[in-house]
Parts: sequence; structure tokens; C-alpha cells
Amino acid sequence: MAEDRAWELFLELHSGNPREGPGGPAFTERAFRMLPPLPDEPRVLDIGCGPGMQSLDLCRLTGGHITAVDKFPQFLEQLRNSARKSGLENKLSAVQGDMAALDFPKKTFDLLWAEACIYIVGFEKGLRLWRPLLAEDGCLAVSEAVWLKGGAPREVRDFWDQGYPAMQDDEANLAAITRAGYRPLGHFTLPESAWWEYYEPIKAKLPAFRQKYRDVPEVAEVIAEEEREMELYRKYSEYYGYIFYTACLEQNPTILIEH
Repeated sequence: MAEDRAWELFLELHSGNPREGPGGPAFTERAFRMLPPLPDEPRVLDIGCGPGMQSLDLCRLTGGHITAVDKFPQFLEQLRNSARKSGLENKLSAVQGDMAALDFPKKTFDLLWAEACIYIVGFEKGLRLWRPLLAEDGCLAVSEAVWLKGGAPREVRDFWDQGYPAMQDDEANLAAITRAGYRPLGHFTLPESAWWEYYEPIKAKLPAFRQKYRDVPEVAEVIAEEEREMELYRKYSEYYGYIFYTACLEQNPTILIEH
């Protein structure tokens, strides 16, 4: 099927890249430094880890063990190779799994981490799904796509209405964090450079990718979507971005039921 072939091409284009979403080591560290003191050897779950650049950063930032989970085996193998080259393989386990159905016992982790991926299940839904995995006094750090201001032009509104119609603004996300049973600690907006850390490796691969698959009809669609996304961000970055949120478990929460 054409859709299956397009998805295969998308995964090939993204395989081997350092990131699968906006971010960077400095931003991972900044979010980590916003957390209260963790145990000396914290148990950390990196959800939707992708190729795992931030997983390796967390290995260096903590004295604990990182369990990195992703759905796609090619990203996990890339992470394992990177961990071996960095001498961090003993501090990290790369596990295949679905972020919407994580198979870990309750209260297993001291810290949940999720960069540029919670949108897959939905912001508030993800917060609620993952909350039981946290031990007492556990913390969470997530980055999420956010509307930074109103009045976005129709072109960019249509793009996000198709790709992530549930995207909210900062105020709504902070309210969702509280409703899900957490106490917000702090947050910050990723700069434009964090997006280009994600986009530039893809952009650099496009000419060779186009040449390699010049006789494959679906490749034009895949490349067009990548180029459109980058161009929209170039034109409209003032309207949307990623915000990194940190929070801890509320000890006596009033968790509101979703309707």
C-alpha cells in the first residue's frame, strides 16, 4: 500500500538522526536542574526516547539507571550503539514498548522523562496514564508543543489542526498538570535553535534521499511534508513552539475526572 511505503520512507529518512523532536543537551540539563533533589541512584524512565540523545544526557546527569522506551526498534538499536560508544551501556536499558500501555509495576520510577512525544497520546492523558509509575515524591519532565500566542494565520492553524488538533496554550497545559495530580515546578520555552537541531539533519539528507528514490512515487510526498513543516516553522515560529514542563507528584491531589 502507498501509505505503508510512505511510512517506511519516513522512518528511513529519520533513522540515524540525533533527535526525533526539538531539543538539545543544554535544554535537557536545564529542565533537570529545575527538579528537587532525587535519590542518589534514581530510577529514571525516558518515554518515547527515539534515538535517545537525551537518554544519554540523563545517564550523565544522574547517578542512577535510565530505562529508555520506544516503539521503533531501529531507534533503540541506535541508542544501544551510542551508549556502547559512550561507555554508558551499564547505566541504560533500551526497551521496546508503547507509551500508551507501559508495562511496568506501579511506583517503579523516581523520574519520568518525555521529550517531544507526549502529544502522541495527548498531554493530559499521558500525564494521567504515567502518574501511577511514579514512586512517592516522584517527579516528571515533559516537553510539549504549545500555542505561544493567538491569531495564528490560517496556513499554520490548518497544519496543526490536522497534525495535533488538541494542542493548547501554556495556561491550559499548567491547568492540565494540576488536574492530573501534579504540582508544577517550573517551565521554559525552547528557543528556535532547538527546532533546528532537529530539522537540520533531516534537511541535509533530503538531496541524497530524493536521488536514491527518484523512481519511487511516494518519496515526493514524504519530502514535501518534511519541507512544508520546516518552512511553516521558519515563517510562523512566533506562534508556536515547545515548552519544557517540570512537576512533582501532589501528595494529596484532587484528581479531576475527564469527561
